[in-house]
Amino acid sequence: MRVVIQRVLKSSVTINNSVYQSIDKGLLIFVGFTYGDNQDKINKMVKKIINLRIFEDSNKKLNLSIKDIDGSILSISQFTLYADTKRGNRPSFKSALEYESARELYDIFNQVLGENISNLKHGIFGSDMKIELLNDGPITIIMEE
Repeated sequence: MRVVIQRVLKSSVTINNSVYQSIDKGLLIFVGFTYGDNQDKINKMVKKIINLRIFEDSNKKLNLSIKDIDGSILSISQFTLYADTKRGNRPSFKSALEYESARELYDIFNQVLGENISNLKHGIFGSDMKIELLNDGPITIIMEE
Protein backbone atom coordinates (compact mmCIF):
# COMPACT_ATOMS: atom_id res chain seq x y z
CA MET A 1 0.00 0.00 0.00
CA ARG A 2 1.28 3.39 -0.94
CA VAL A 3 -0.17 6.72 0.19
CA VAL A 4 0.56 10.32 -0.65
CA ILE A 5 -0.59 12.63 2.11
CA GLN A 6 -1.00 16.35 1.58
CA ARG A 7 -1.81 18.78 4.35
CA VAL A 8 -4.51 21.04 2.96
CA LEU A 9 -6.50 24.12 3.87
CA LYS A 10 -9.25 22.82 1.61
CA SER A 11 -9.78 20.14 -1.02
CA SER A 12 -12.57 18.78 -3.18
CA VAL A 13 -13.30 15.99 -5.61
CA THR A 14 -15.48 16.59 -8.66
CA ILE A 15 -17.17 13.72 -10.49
CA ASN A 16 -19.30 14.20 -13.62
CA ASN A 17 -18.84 17.99 -13.48
CA SER A 18 -20.29 18.23 -9.97
CA VAL A 19 -18.49 18.61 -6.64
CA TYR A 20 -18.97 15.24 -4.99
CA GLN A 21 -17.15 15.85 -1.67
CA SER A 22 -15.12 18.64 -0.09
CA ILE A 23 -13.21 19.31 3.11
CA ASP A 24 -11.64 22.23 4.86
CA LYS A 25 -8.47 21.99 6.96
CA GLY A 26 -7.09 18.48 7.05
CA LEU A 27 -5.50 15.83 4.86
CA LEU A 28 -5.92 14.86 1.23
CA ILE A 29 -4.86 11.23 0.93
CA PHE A 30 -4.19 9.41 -2.33
CA VAL A 31 -4.04 5.65 -1.76
CA GLY A 32 -2.98 2.80 -4.04
CA PHE A 33 -2.87 -0.93 -3.41
CA THR A 34 -0.56 -3.69 -4.58
CA TYR A 35 -0.38 -7.46 -4.29
CA GLY A 36 0.00 -8.64 -0.71
CA ASP A 37 -1.90 -5.73 0.82
CA ASN A 38 -4.41 -6.77 3.46
CA GLN A 39 -6.42 -5.69 6.50
CA ASP A 40 -3.37 -5.82 8.77
CA LYS A 41 -1.42 -3.45 6.52
CA ILE A 42 -4.42 -1.14 6.31
CA ASN A 43 -4.72 -1.02 10.10
CA LYS A 44 -1.01 -0.15 10.45
CA MET A 45 -1.20 2.54 7.75
CA VAL A 46 -4.30 4.15 9.22
CA LYS A 47 -2.67 4.23 12.66
CA LYS A 48 0.36 5.99 11.14
CA ILE A 49 -1.81 8.47 9.23
CA ILE A 50 -4.04 9.50 12.13
CA ASN A 51 -1.06 9.92 14.48
CA LEU A 52 1.24 11.68 11.98
CA ARG A 53 2.23 14.97 13.62
CA ILE A 54 2.24 17.43 10.72
CA PHE A 55 0.05 20.23 12.12
CA GLU A 56 1.48 23.15 14.06
CA ASP A 57 0.99 23.61 17.78
CA SER A 58 0.87 27.02 19.51
CA ASN A 59 4.68 27.23 19.22
CA LYS A 60 4.57 26.70 15.43
CA LYS A 61 6.13 23.22 15.80
CA LEU A 62 4.79 20.27 13.81
CA ASN A 63 3.48 18.53 16.90
CA LEU A 64 -0.21 17.84 16.29
CA SER A 65 -2.00 15.06 14.44
CA ILE A 66 -5.20 15.15 12.42
CA LYS A 67 -6.98 13.81 15.52
CA ASP A 68 -5.54 16.59 17.69
CA ILE A 69 -6.91 19.33 15.45
CA ASP A 70 -10.21 17.50 14.74
CA GLY A 71 -9.45 17.90 11.03
CA SER A 72 -11.00 16.31 7.97
CA ILE A 73 -9.70 13.71 5.54
CA LEU A 74 -10.48 13.35 1.84
CA SER A 75 -9.50 9.86 0.66
CA ILE A 76 -8.95 9.26 -3.06
CA SER A 77 -8.11 5.92 -4.69
CA GLN A 78 -5.21 6.17 -7.14
CA PHE A 79 -3.79 3.05 -8.76
CA THR A 80 -1.26 5.20 -10.66
CA LEU A 81 0.80 5.39 -7.46
CA TYR A 82 2.14 2.03 -8.63
CA ALA A 83 3.28 3.27 -12.03
CA ASP A 84 6.57 1.75 -13.17
CA THR A 85 8.43 4.17 -15.46
CA LYS A 86 11.76 2.36 -15.69
CA ARG A 87 11.24 1.23 -19.29
CA GLY A 88 10.05 3.37 -22.16
CA ASN A 89 7.67 6.29 -21.97
CA ARG A 90 4.42 4.49 -21.18
CA PRO A 91 4.06 3.59 -17.49
CA SER A 92 3.34 0.00 -16.58
CA PHE A 93 0.79 -0.62 -13.84
CA LYS A 94 1.46 -4.33 -13.34
CA SER A 95 2.23 -3.74 -9.65
CA ALA A 96 -1.17 -2.13 -9.05
CA LEU A 97 -3.66 -4.55 -7.54
CA GLU A 98 -6.44 -5.70 -9.87
CA TYR A 99 -9.69 -3.70 -9.82
CA GLU A 100 -12.03 -5.78 -7.63
CA SER A 101 -9.48 -6.55 -4.92
CA ALA A 102 -8.28 -2.93 -4.85
CA ARG A 103 -11.89 -1.68 -4.56
CA GLU A 104 -12.47 -4.01 -1.64
CA LEU A 105 -9.31 -2.81 0.14
CA TYR A 106 -10.21 0.84 -0.55
CA ASP A 107 -13.59 0.28 1.11
CA ILE A 108 -11.88 -1.31 4.12
CA PHE A 109 -9.31 1.52 4.24
CA ASN A 110 -12.10 4.11 4.36
CA GLN A 111 -14.03 2.10 6.94
CA VAL A 112 -11.01 1.94 9.27
CA LEU A 113 -10.26 5.64 8.72
CA GLY A 114 -13.89 6.47 9.48
CA GLU A 115 -13.71 4.56 12.75
CA ASN A 116 -10.92 6.93 13.82
CA ILE A 117 -11.78 10.25 12.15
CA SER A 118 -15.19 11.87 12.51
CA ASN A 119 -15.04 13.87 9.27
CA LEU A 120 -14.00 11.47 6.52
CA LYS A 121 -14.94 12.06 2.89
CA HIS A 122 -13.91 9.99 -0.12
CA GLY A 123 -14.16 9.72 -3.86
CA ILE A 124 -15.76 6.94 -5.89
CA PHE A 125 -13.41 4.08 -6.70
CA GLY A 126 -12.68 3.78 -10.42
CA SER A 127 -14.32 7.09 -11.33
CA ASP A 128 -12.80 9.87 -13.38
CA MET A 129 -12.18 12.37 -10.60
CA LYS A 130 -10.97 15.95 -10.67
CA ILE A 131 -9.17 16.93 -7.48
CA GLU A 132 -8.71 20.50 -6.26
CA LEU A 133 -6.56 21.36 -3.29
CA LEU A 134 -4.89 24.18 -1.50
CA ASN A 135 -1.75 22.58 -0.06
CA ASP A 136 -0.81 24.00 3.32
CA GLY A 137 2.91 24.43 3.90
CA PRO A 138 3.36 22.84 1.42
CA ILE A 139 3.51 19.56 3.25
CA THR A 140 3.43 16.34 1.21
CA ILE A 141 4.43 12.98 2.66
CA ILE A 142 4.75 9.62 0.91
CA MET A 143 4.28 6.48 3.00
CA GLU A 144 4.41 2.80 2.15
CA GLU A 145 3.40 -0.25 4.15
